Amino acid sequence: MYEPHAGQRALVCGADGFVGGHLVERLKLEGFWVRAVGLRRAERQAGADEFLCLDLRQVAACRQAVAGPQIDQVYQLAADMGGMEYIHSAECDTLGNNVRINVNMIEAAAQARVGRYLFASSVCVYRMAVGEAPLSEADAYPAMPANEYGWEKLYSERVVQAYRRHFPLNVRIGRFENTYGPFNPWQGGREKAPAALCRKIARVQPGGQIEAFGDGTAVRAYTFIDDLVDGIRLLMDSDCDEPANIGTSEYVTLAELIATIGHISGKQFEVVYVPGPVGVRSRNFSKNRIESMGYKPKYSLAQGIQITYDWILQQVRSAPVLSSGD
Repeated sequence: MYEPHAGQRALVCGADGFVGGHLVERLKLEGFWVRAVGLRRAERQAGADEFLCLDLRQVAACRQAVAGPQIDQVYQLAADMGGMEYIHSAECDTLGNNVRINVNMIEAAAQARVGRYLFASSVCVYRMAVGEAPLSEADAYPAMPANEYGWEKLYSERVVQAYRRHFPLNVRIGRFENTYGPFNPWQGGREKAPAALCRKIARVQPGGQIEAFGDGTAVRAYTFIDDLVDGIRLLMDSDCDEPANIGTSEYVTLAELIATIGHISGKQFEVVYVPGPVGVRSRNFSKNRIESMGYKPKYSLAQGIQITYDWILQQVRSAPVLSSGD
């Protein structure tokens, strides 16, 4: 099913996070020896060959992460991040923490002479584009990201590209779109729209109300986690050393996303739109570069949301409430 990589060693930074946990599982299926690094040990990293609890904001921690036998592939996913509400409320934290992590990790990887290095960037690097043709990777310039998280990602892209020019280091940059699926944060303040809405709809009583930020017209594409991991692996093993957008081209409004989740839940409810951070009004990105590598998403929004809603419904039924924002 997967190309064998027996004997190769991979390092996943941010392995205690949503994407990192899924990536660890995929790499093990492909035959990699995997070192997982995170701030806390999580059950889903049990399959890793080694887990190191490290704070990658620290130079010494980054050096420890790449120490020992030669690492063939580094996946730098570690980041201080969350949904739009968190990104807007924690600008100083996301800027400071993420720049420290990214500068320290690429320096440590370059000095250790690792083989390949993938940096998890974001489509937040782009400006708002309403009614335009799909933006290519080059359209990140002239730069005008909508938030500080986007500016940090763009700066960190330039850092890793500079190291590519001055060290024998194969760099890959994936610009991720909104990603969702089982094991994504679903309560507590860092969850993104699909998970937050699944939680609210799972909890609402038939005929009740849920709240959503904005007016329902903001447009996004939402990528199921397995499709994102497919794109990550294709990009890492490719010859592409320029940024690549990874995601789907199934764009929906927030209102359409809510309707999809509502249909899957089988519930009738009222949506009350309230003021809050919604990010840019519209986004539309070209996937030509990643598709040229053979990338094709396997999951429609309805299929991915069905899996995600079922998982979040199980969590709602078994977990205590951490937030009163429902």
